[in-house]
Amino acid sequence: MIPTREPYDPTPTVLFHITTQPINEIIQFHSSQPLTPLSMAYLLEKAPQLSQSEINHIAQTFMLPNYQPKGPPPYLQTCFTEIGRLIVDMISLIMGFNSSEYVDDITLVLLSIFTPGQPRAIRYNYASYIANKIHDQFQNLER
Repeated sequence: MIPTREPYDPTPTVLFHITTQPINEIIQFHSSQPLTPLSMAYLLEKAPQLSQSEINHIAQTFMLPNYQPKGPPPYLQTCFTEIGRLIVDMISLIMGFNSSEYVDDITLVLLSIFTPGQPRAIRYNYASYIANKIHDQFQNLER
């Protein structure tokens, strides 16, 4: 006897629910140090608070000497040192930006926590941010 296949049923069925909680649990790491929650809302709040002296410090640390800023961001990524470009690329990837060609004030907020040879000034909880981004991507997949 030849087995027959079930007829195709076009009504969708839910195999499992994907929420931010299980995604966060999968990628969560446990730190002995306190972590600052990272969100776009947090960065949008912090970006206008960057003082000119903080921007100057970031520029002196991560931008080429002949490209020190003369005005407010955004700045071209080509104005940054090799280390600066690598960190900007990393930040852009984590944040889900389409490009790292321009460095805006949100990127500067994250860049401000790095000083070569020193521990980071602030430690962000990237895992929760990334879990939310993954969840958003799953929500927008073609059905």
